Amino acid sequence: MTIKRIDANKRMSEAVIYNGMVFLSGQVGSPGKTTKEQTVEALSAIDHLLAKAGTNKSRLLSATIWLADMVDFDIMNEVWEAWLEEGAAPARATCEAQLASPLYRIEIIVTAAL
Repeated sequence: MTIKRIDANKRMSEAVIYNGMVFLSGQVGSPGKTTKEQTVEALSAIDHLLAKAGTNKSRLLSATIWLADMVDFDIMNEVWEAWLEEGAAPARATCEAQLASPLYRIEIIVTAAL
């Protein structure tokens, strides 16, 4: 089967399509913005990449959400739940982690079906 890479560089691909599935790299918002703003931006980036791959958020299979601080769990969920389509919630895990920079509050990784 063919592997298709979207927006690839030497280090990584923003998305990889294989066997009817789309695997996205971790998406973040602008460093230094609030958790709410970064969540909105990360979800917008996910929408964009899924569209480039030929699918959309109604086809999500799984999501992993990394928060710099679990104190932001409720505000992230508020944005996440407003973004999700009714009846299309993926399997999901949310964890606290030290992200690439202290200016990042959230990173979201998703997998979707084509």
